[in-house]
Amino acid sequence: MTDQPDLRASHADRDRVVETLRIAAGDGRLSAEELDARLESALTARTLGQLAELTSDLPADAGPDLGTLPVAGAPPAKDVLVIDQVGGQFTRLGGWTVPGRIEVRSKMCDILLDFSAAVISSDVLRIDCDMRLGKLIIVGGPNAEIDTDGLTLAFSQVRLRGDRNRHDVGRGAARPLRIEITGTLKYGKVIERRARRRRSAR
Repeated sequence: MTDQPDLRASHADRDRVVETLRIAAGDGRLSAEELDARLESALTARTLGQLAELTSDLPADAGPDLGTLPVAGAPPAKDVLVIDQVGGQFTRLGGWTVPGRIEVRSKMCDILLDFSAAVISSDVLRIDCDMRLGKLIIVGGPNAEIDTDGLTLAFSQVRLRGDRNRHDVGRGAARPLRIEITGTLKYGKVIERRARRRRSAR
């Protein structure tokens, strides 16, 4: 990144530096004040040289690979699932029972919620967020709809799929699910991913 310090930085360049800073803070290498200052500088940096200065005293490290997380067991049915976690990862995969509401209070935590094989008892799920320095990754299936109009973003991004296929809705289709995300997200991301197709047995 320092071979051409005057080269303009891209969004991907800034994202990599933000991830490195987030991991460094989780490892105890940066204080909360240092992290805030560097994150703001990273998100407003214009050149690769400016970004390089923010991580010159830190080891480069890869972020977590959410695609290889282990499958979590199905929790007992609840009206509210509370995710209150600092650091690490939180995962719900497989045939877990979806509550009516999810509360997310997390810092430096990556959360993966896969609804593609979940037991859904309601057409609407509300996710109330108070997230800082983390990712909320949602695998909703072909009939899921995600609404983030009630989510306040601060130096954050929302990446939703633009290729939804509605022709599956009807007899025999999975139950549709509307996911309403509200609250606040600071220095984080909400990402919608496509459900992985299962290979048919031969």
